[in-house]
Amino acid sequence: MDMPFVSSVDTGWSTNEFADVDLGDRRLNKRLHGLLEDFGAQPAAPINQACRDGNAVKAAYAFFANPDAHAADILLPHQACTLERMAAHPLVLAVQDTCFLNYTAHPATAGMGPIGGGQRGLVMHSTLAFTPQGLPLGVLDQRIWARPDVDPAAPKPKQRPIGEKESVKWLDALRETVSMTPSEIRLITIADRESDIFEFLTEAAELDSEYVIRAEHNREVTGELTRLWPYMATRPRAGTVMVTLAARPGHPKRTAILTVRMSQGTLDPPVRPATDPGIWMVPLTVWAIWLHEETPPADVTPVDWMLLTNVPVLTWQDALERIGWYCVRPEIESWHKVLKSGCTIEACRLESVDRLIPYLTLMGVIAWRLFWLTYIGRHDPDAPCTLILAEHEWKALYLYIHHTTHLPDTIPTVRQAIHWIGRLGGFLDRKGDGEPGITAIWRGWSRLADMANMYLILPPPENTGNS
Repeated sequence: MDMPFVSSVDTGWSTNEFADVDLGDRRLNKRLHGLLEDFGAQPAAPINQACRDGNAVKAAYAFFANPDAHAADILLPHQACTLERMAAHPLVLAVQDTCFLNYTAHPATAGMGPIGGGQRGLVMHSTLAFTPQGLPLGVLDQRIWARPDVDPAAPKPKQRPIGEKESVKWLDALRETVSMTPSEIRLITIADRESDIFEFLTEAAELDSEYVIRAEHNREVTGELTRLWPYMATRPRAGTVMVTLAARPGHPKRTAILTVRMSQGTLDPPVRPATDPGIWMVPLTVWAIWLHEETPPADVTPVDWMLLTNVPVLTWQDALERIGWYCVRPEIESWHKVLKSGCTIEACRLESVDRLIPYLTLMGVIAWRLFWLTYIGRHDPDAPCTLILAEHEWKALYLYIHHTTHLPDTIPTVRQAIHWIGRLGGFLDRKGDGEPGITAIWRGWSRLADMANMYLILPPPENTGNS
């Protein structure tokens, strides 16, 4: 008997996530769903390998070359689903961050710009929604662009208004996320030192939008005849906290004990030229939380975080909550890691930036899905695994892991399924190993896709269990 042909299998999530996509042509909509199925099943594979056959490869390249495949329209249905997930949480963190995509090795790709160090590529500024516990809910906002080339011999421009600077990205993302978020959801913007722009603080005040950011500038404190850091050094110690610092190049993962001081203060705006609209900025009252490592290990730069927020910090519990919000910020860097290493987006060889940006937008959502898979097992471990897997997927996974042809009488849990996917990706799953990491999940996910397809082709097991 002839075996049925099975195309790349839709897990259900992509159909639901992009049910309302509208690219102005139903054929484009259908093609996008096919790309999500194929790329979602093989996120690390190049386009030619991820697509199910030659016709699908041609369709993929035609899709990214189509001028109607706008990145904003591709992202829109995912944004709507992200807002639905946010509605289940009274407080959501909107984490902003920038990363650079390096395409120096692909000089034939037209339209790239400088990204520093003589390299060429793109700038990507994204806002991801997280719960305060660190569960990623989706991509709220994303902007991707190429910097213009600048003649190194040309004179450097004088100080420019914020609207003419790349740093306006922080304000644009703030406005966008605030405007799209329903008023019943409390949205807190979280960002690192690059966001410490007085125009950003002013914009947040005008929008009545809450934030916790890390300070970069030692601004003058109104009425104190001193600046921010010296002023905070005079504040009494409120307590200490223990913070786990992620590994960085040349710096292993470690735990730091930080002394905490907190106070309210009013910051003076910086001096602006008379032609700059920012000349009209007024002092702003904020709360500051200074976390400083007084006794760091030898040969280690001490941790020094000055957090600024417009959310009142009146008690020690308030300070701990604000610090906890900020500690979610590095999670967006984990999503960047999934994009670059798990989805290998910097290896894509599309011909131009115009074609690459829709591809990157699509892969950003797929990367979020892999990222979410890593964390959902920690946040909802006892839920049935059908929350994350289609029926044929969990069955194929169970049979392979247990080396059996008999399915269980009860559906496995999310935590069990995540551990099994991790084992496909190299997670040893020994007692004391904890939860599988992002790398193990994305490696295991690609293997599971092939197993799930084979499960549909082969005759079903004699004992069908929960079929």
